[in-house]
Amino acid sequence: MIGTLPPEWSLGRVFTEWQFEPVVTALALLGLGGYLAGLGRLRARGQAWAPGRTLAFVLGVVLWLFTVSSGLGVYEKLFFTDRAVQAVVLLMVVPLLLAMGAPVTVLAELAGEQGRERVLAALRGRVSKVLMFPLVSTVVLVVPPWLLYFTDWYRLSLTSGLWNTVFHVSFVLFGLAYFWPRLQLDPVGRHYHPMVGVVITVVEVIFDAALGFVLVFGSHQLVPDYWAQLARPWGMGPQLDQQWGGAVLWGLGDIAGLPFMVALIVRVIREERARTVEVDRALDAQEAVAVPVQQEEPESDRPWWETDPRFADRYRR
Repeated sequence: MIGTLPPEWSLGRVFTEWQFEPVVTALALLGLGGYLAGLGRLRARGQAWAPGRTLAFVLGVVLWLFTVSSGLGVYEKLFFTDRAVQAVVLLMVVPLLLAMGAPVTVLAELAGEQGRERVLAALRGRVSKVLMFPLVSTVVLVVPPWLLYFTDWYRLSLTSGLWNTVFHVSFVLFGLAYFWPRLQLDPVGRHYHPMVGVVITVVEVIFDAALGFVLVFGSHQLVPDYWAQLARPWGMGPQLDQQWGGAVLWGLGDIAGLPFMVALIVRVIREERARTVEVDRALDAQEAVAVPVQQEEPESDRPWWETDPRFADRYRR
């Protein structure tokens, strides 16, 4: 439950009000430290690494901390819309940035050569292939928001510190389970054509729209007793707050999916170009072998009629 209410919400206080979230802070700092240490080993081996990947991972960690520790975290139990913004960012933006950093490739360096081989073997295993199957990973991304708002999870996230932390961490893990096998920057159990990800993204957009539609236009208010006892003296009312939250899930969810769609389309173009180059090389190699054979002429001083099949038997010596 909420004790003393923070100051009245304002856009500026989203950036000036802060709270400490110990579990997320510890996980984020451990992940960032391990990533940078693994990156140092990659550089020591002389392996090239795109700076954009490092930047994406660092931004993902910073955004994760900001989402749960800034004013978004301070007001998360006071506004439905605030929680909706957190849900979109934690499920779709933070995991996408983390996955773009290829963290498994980097962190595997910390385990040494044998540990790296074990990680790769586990990723090739049956369990990994099932979890990374497109239909399974899509369910992992689409279902959690529905579970959050239409089970006791939402009430528990408002009244229990433990369940609130579960929300902060699990949504990022759910998002990683989706973006990791779709981007395929890290080792995966099985490679799928990027167009599969494009189709899945369209499905995900439809489910986001459906959830937003229900919250915006539905007459059922979630946890009305909680909002009644909260007695917040400022800000919009609970019903209007829920409608704005549904609009955020609908609109911001679609906007958050655009960078991923762009990344998939870029991958499609790159893979098609690489495939075209491979086909051209194969055709060139075939031509290089075929041309000498075609240019070879039998060396013979015999008259033409002795080699012509129509007269060979008649003039055979």
